[in-house]
Amino acid sequence: MNILKRGLPTAIAVIAGLATLAGLLVFPDLSTLLLEWAAFLAAVALVAGILNLLAIHLRRTAGRNIYSLVLILGMLLVFGLAVTDALGLTEDGVGTVFNTVQVPLEAALAFFLLFGGIRLWQRQRSGWAFLFLLAILFFLVSQSPLPASVEELVSPVRSFIYDVLVTPGVRGLLLGISLGIITLSLRLLAGLERPYSS
Repeated sequence: MNILKRGLPTAIAVIAGLATLAGLLVFPDLSTLLLEWAAFLAAVALVAGILNLLAIHLRRTAGRNIYSLVLILGMLLVFGLAVTDALGLTEDGVGTVFNTVQVPLEAALAFFLLFGGIRLWQRQRSGWAFLFLLAILFFLVSQSPLPASVEELVSPVRSFIYDVLVTPGVRGLLLGISLGIITLSLRLLAGLERPYSS
């Protein structure tokens, strides 16, 4: 029974992984079929997660939890706008809601980072804390509307920072994530990693 409990999920994962790999390399139709199944299962899991979240917060509203009520109303609003967008009654209602929520949150994020940088500088006066605070201040100043004379001075520095420091850093992060995914995939295919049997 223990072999069945541990061996069956491992065998299914290895067979599915090898079939997907073979489909990507040799049989494109099989790969397309497996990817469609995976997309369908991901959509079902997403719907199940949303329904579970809704059920949990419906129970919490019975205890007069105002945050749960706000979350439920927000979910219903976005779902209603998605339905009206699909029926053609509204035009990009969901996009409007996301844009009106996302832009202020991005602005708030910059000020939260500034506040965090100031707190870090107060607690730990090190070179890294100073660099963090300087980067946040430069980001805030460079993204603000500036006079033309100041913009001419800031623009080359901003381009240098983005092209020489930020872009290679992002590429390094993506490369590390890719190598981690490849390593985990190989461990799953070899049956060394068993997240599904614990």
